[in-house]
Amino acid sequence: MSEPAIMEIDNVNFENHQPVYNDKKEILEGFLRPQKMLNPKFFYDHHGSVLFEKITQLPEYYPTRIERKILKDNAQSIADHCGTETIIMEPGSGSSEKVRILLDSLRPRAYVPMDIAGDFLLESAIKLGGQFPWLDIHAVCADFSQPGWIPEKIPEGKRLVFYPGSTFGNMQPEDALDFLEKLKIFLNGSGGVLIGIDLHKPEALLNAAYNDREGITAQFNLNALNNINQLAEADFDLANFEHHAFYNSNEQRIEMHLVSQRDHSVSIDGETITFGKNESIHTESSYKYTVDSFSTLVASAGFRVVNSWVDEEVLFSVHYLELD
Repeated sequence: MSEPAIMEIDNVNFENHQPVYNDKKEILEGFLRPQKMLNPKFFYDHHGSVLFEKITQLPEYYPTRIERKILKDNAQSIADHCGTETIIMEPGSGSSEKVRILLDSLRPRAYVPMDIAGDFLLESAIKLGGQFPWLDIHAVCADFSQPGWIPEKIPEGKRLVFYPGSTFGNMQPEDALDFLEKLKIFLNGSGGVLIGIDLHKPEALLNAAYNDREGITAQFNLNALNNINQLAEADFDLANFEHHAFYNSNEQRIEMHLVSQRDHSVSIDGETITFGKNESIHTESSYKYTVDSFSTLVASAGFRVVNSWVDEEVLFSVHYLELD
């Protein structure tokens, strides 16, 4: 990772590391697989980040609404478990909306939001800094799916990773375990992880959440191809694809795909990739857990669940983990 460009604005320190995510080789490798795949991180250019914020406000998209209520209703209990005066790091922080709910209770020494979309991250950090002038913010633009993403130049103190939004479910189980192993480096033997996990529920609720009536999720999915056009000198025509999301009961996950509507070819960094009619690009998985299955998974990575908070309908959960 290259030396970061550093900017200081009032109580906001912004480090812009050149992300590894624009590596054309990584993009091509996904399209050369038998099942074409695209890493979900490619959703998040600036426009994709804006679209995702719209998704979180949709009536069908229950995770954000319910998780926010869990955090609000249990803010003091969460602070009692996590402790105050910590250094909070939030990978994939987006607009930093959810951490706002906890800041007055947690009163951290510093907040370290991390995101791949640098402009959006800076805008969000400046807005947060204005709302919480007492908060020391160290925003880091970096790709946390790649090696060496954990920031080094952050304040000393007990550390807390905040990972809301069920983003953990977007990882394959083996990748989720690897992510937890990396968090151990950041925690440095103390502190913990506050994490949001989506739970099993009726398929109708799941399918509706990823196929909203306004079509915002479809726009979000398709926008990944616009991002690839910019990053990899590709020539995707979005009119050739349609959004498709469904619950895969065998894998216990929601899958999002972009389905080709006709036979055609696309140039990616000078290489021709062919698509057959009805062939898909797998753009995202969202695994669903039970409280017990999640506890079992994190235990295999050396963590224990200290406490869990769940809504009345048992649709979503928030867990505080510590090293075992």
